[in-house]
Amino acid sequence: MLFFRSEERVMEWCRRRDLPQSPSVSMTQLWGLAIAWYSSRLEPTARRPQPDEMRRIFGSLGLTGDFWDPQSDTFR
Repeated sequence: MLFFRSEERVMEWCRRRDLPQSPSVSMTQLWGLAIAWYSSRLEPTARRPQPDEMRRIFGSLGLTGDFWDPQSDTFR
């Protein structure tokens, strides 16, 4: 995981390395994802979210597209 100050810095980093830009996540989205994903991990009944739950979590944070679909075969 790499952290950047802005979207412009991400684009610059990718351009300098001749790499395609992958989806990025803001710190706010990352924090929301951590809360949704791990908030119940210490409970005895904790389990990994199922694909439909993952889509709901990602969608609620504005993370959409094939990259965020746990059952997708494409990532761009």
